[in-house]
Amino acid sequence: MRFLPALTALSLTTLGIVAVAPPAVAGGGTTVSGPTATGSGGAIATVDATATAVGLEVLRNGGNAVDAAVAAAATLGVVEPFSAGIGGGGFFVYYDAKRKKVSTIDGRETAPASATESLFIDPADGLPYDFQEARVSGLSVGAPGTLATWESAVRNWGTRSLGSLLQPAARVAERGFPVDATFRQHVTDNVAAFSQFDATRELYLPGGAPPEVGSTQRNPDLAATYRLIAAKGTGAFYRGDIGADLIATVQHPPVADDPAVPWAYPIRPGGLTRSDLAGYRVRTPEPTKSDFRGLTVYSANTPSSGGIAVEEALNIIEAGLPSGATDTEKLHYYLEASALAFADRNRYVGANTDPALVKQLISDRWAKTRACRVDPGEALTKPVPPGALNGSGCAAATVGGPSEQGQSTTNLTVADRWGNVVEYTFTLEQTGGNAMVVPGRGFVLNNELTDFNFTGTQGDAPDPNLPAAGKRPRSSISPTIVFRDGKPYLAVGTPGGASIITTVLQILVNRLVRGMTLPEAMAAPRGSQRNTAGIQAEPAFRTQYGPGLTALGHEFGADVAELGAATAIEFTRGGGFIASAEPVRRGGGTAAVVRPAQN
Repeated sequence: MRFLPALTALSLTTLGIVAVAPPAVAGGGTTVSGPTATGSGGAIATVDATATAVGLEVLRNGGNAVDAAVAAAATLGVVEPFSAGIGGGGFFVYYDAKRKKVSTIDGRETAPASATESLFIDPADGLPYDFQEARVSGLSVGAPGTLATWESAVRNWGTRSLGSLLQPAARVAERGFPVDATFRQHVTDNVAAFSQFDATRELYLPGGAPPEVGSTQRNPDLAATYRLIAAKGTGAFYRGDIGADLIATVQHPPVADDPAVPWAYPIRPGGLTRSDLAGYRVRTPEPTKSDFRGLTVYSANTPSSGGIAVEEALNIIEAGLPSGATDTEKLHYYLEASALAFADRNRYVGANTDPALVKQLISDRWAKTRACRVDPGEALTKPVPPGALNGSGCAAATVGGPSEQGQSTTNLTVADRWGNVVEYTFTLEQTGGNAMVVPGRGFVLNNELTDFNFTGTQGDAPDPNLPAAGKRPRSSISPTIVFRDGKPYLAVGTPGGASIITTVLQILVNRLVRGMTLPEAMAAPRGSQRNTAGIQAEPAFRTQYGPGLTALGHEFGADVAELGAATAIEFTRGGGFIASAEPVRRGGGTAAVVRPAQN
């Protein structure tokens, strides 16, 4: 999320983190200094300097990639509370170097047993709720999976206890951290929603206004929550007092008697129960897997559509991109392949997609039939139809539905000296989740159930992403690990709602097809084609590539300030790492290695 120039050696030491930023040198020569780091002994990249420093210290002190990932993730729940935390969920991809196996944890939030297809239909008029009406309500809250993900990861692959890994984050929450421009902007964007709830405005609207840049943000309630979980285990959350407070918040939203800013909608209670929360379990599906130019690509499986869409698009590019293509032609194929993959994703992919269909969508055979739609000299008219499963990918089926709206997510990438790798993306869904802080507990609740389609989008055909009891909404999260010759070569992930898919895809295309270095691939301007009439693009993308792409018939929609906030690690020969985070987007991220390379 940000680079923290206000941190000093003294302030970080008091947090229990032996590191500073920037420049930041931890004991033993470990450096935390900016968006790119090269070296050996272990590596980490996150969107926040404090979280990176916490994870780096775990690596330095003998912890493995899972230990460092969980400690950093818990810290991100403090410093990025509007993007992720224990009120949300996510997808964890792990490579075990000793077993030579890629595993995943699906920690996606789950709908309550009471959910039906009409979850977001107003019974008064039979019409779907407006998005903000659905979001800022108890209706949008799914049973959170983040803590269960951390517990599962540590139990199966870690070397430290979950309780010990929560302690640095608890210290950060208790003693505070400097507010930066990104944090303040997130609060500013949510002033109306945050004003509706006493606990939220007391924490994030001191004096009725967003906190000033440079002020210290403390969250003693979250510190106490972390310490209670550390002492009593995750049962305190899923079956104990913390869970009871969470359910009370969902069922009886703690609306302020005198909100400072009017809200246009009634704030509706949700149906999540203590039984729903106590019954939550992570899933461990096999990762998606496909080949691209001799590399092997792994990612998260359903209920995420991210791995499926990224891998299908890569396969379409491989099947269709002419040899000797110009840079403009490479971007043309990136955009066309993305549109085709989104058409198939919207039409066919949901939480309960048949594994055989997933295999079909990421197969080379399917990619060849979809690539036949791409004209090297002329862009397709968007939206394009999905491929007909029982015929050919060149044949049209019913047009797929819309993408989810969420943007508020965070990501981290970690590798250790033993060769283990974690790529982890976790989220609340919208920036600020459903806007409710659980009173006395200090964390924001998710609004992940708004990732369901509110009404059917497939005409007479079944919609794979309608709400249902115990169902998990479709996600775009795409934590990806690429292998070369059976060894990790590149790991990457990002936040960004449905643009997660295109951001991960574009970084891979930049690195693997366009020949950029990893830092160049991360920093390059981004454009996102999600099977809509116009490309969503950062201004620099339109300026740099627009003329050539427009000449091929591509159209642009409104510009967007930034797409994604990625982190990545490339694995170099001899056990080295290039760790990379955003240099500018979302305030800039931070990468670090245990033993920096000598210049």
